[in-house]
Amino acid sequence: MQQEYGILYVVATPIGNLGDISERARRILAEVDCIAAEDTRETKRLLAHLGISTPLLAYHEHNERAAAERLLETLAEGRSIALVSDAGTPLISDPGYPLVSAARARGIRVVPVPGPSALICALSASGLPSDRFLFLGFPPRTETQRRAWFDGVKDEPGTLILYESPKRAVATLADLEAVLGDGRRLVLARELTKRFETFLTGSPSALRERLRDDPEQQLGELVMLIEGRREAASADSAEALRVLAILAEALPLAQAAALTARITGGRKNALYRLGLEQGLGR
Repeated sequence: MQQEYGILYVVATPIGNLGDISERARRILAEVDCIAAEDTRETKRLLAHLGISTPLLAYHEHNERAAAERLLETLAEGRSIALVSDAGTPLISDPGYPLVSAARARGIRVVPVPGPSALICALSASGLPSDRFLFLGFPPRTETQRRAWFDGVKDEPGTLILYESPKRAVATLADLEAVLGDGRRLVLARELTKRFETFLTGSPSALRERLRDDPEQQLGELVMLIEGRREAASADSAEALRVLAILAEALPLAQAAALTARITGGRKNALYRLGLEQGLGR
C-alpha cells in the first residue's frame, strides 16, 4: 500500500503591510496541522491579526537540520505543514532549503503559495532594468570579503540585488564604489510597504553621503539594487542610436531594438536599454 504523505506548503507572508496577505495564504495557514516558523513570535503576531490558532514549531538556521527531520516525520504521518519566514517568501535568504529538498527527494508534495518578496517588490519600482537580474543575498561582513564578493560580479550585465543591514550600508557602499566605481546607478529601497518606505537613487558616493547625513535612513530593512555593467550597443553606437530612433517612431521599442540589432549587428537588450535611457518608443 502506497504511503500517503501530507503536503508541505511554502507560504509567502507580508513584508510589512499586513494587507498584502493573500486569501489563499490565509486559508492554508488556518487549515494545515502545523506552521513551521522562522521566528514564532513574529508569526504569532501575524496569526493573531488573522484570527488563526494553528500550532507553531520553530524552524530557523540554528535548528534547521534537526527540525527538518521532525517535520518530515509529521509529513510522513499524513499531516500537512506550512513553512513561513519572518516576512516575505521562504528560502529567499531565509531557512527552508534542507526541508524542501528532503521533502522533494522523498516524494512529498511541495506546494508554493506565492506572495510578497522584498527583492521583487524593490525591483519592480526601482527604475532599473528588470529583464535580467541577479539576486546575491546578504554580502559578507568584512571589507576584504565584501570587495572580493563584488569583484566576482562586476561584469554581470543584469541588475544586481542584495539585502543589507542599514547599519552596514555605508561601509558596503564604500566597498562597492572601490570595486565597481562611482558611475553606476544605485537604488536603496528601505522599509518596503511600511509607513516610512523610501527609494533613494544615485551613485554609490552620493548615497553613502545621504545615509551619513540622515541617520533615519540607517534604520529598518534595506534592499540595495545596482545597475549592471553596461554593454556597448554596437561598434558604432551613434549609428545604432540613429537607426533605433527612426524605427522607434513607428514601432514599439522592443521591436525597434530587435530590428536595429539585425541592421547594425548590435545587441538587442543593450539597444533596448539605450532606447529607454533616451526616452524612445511608444
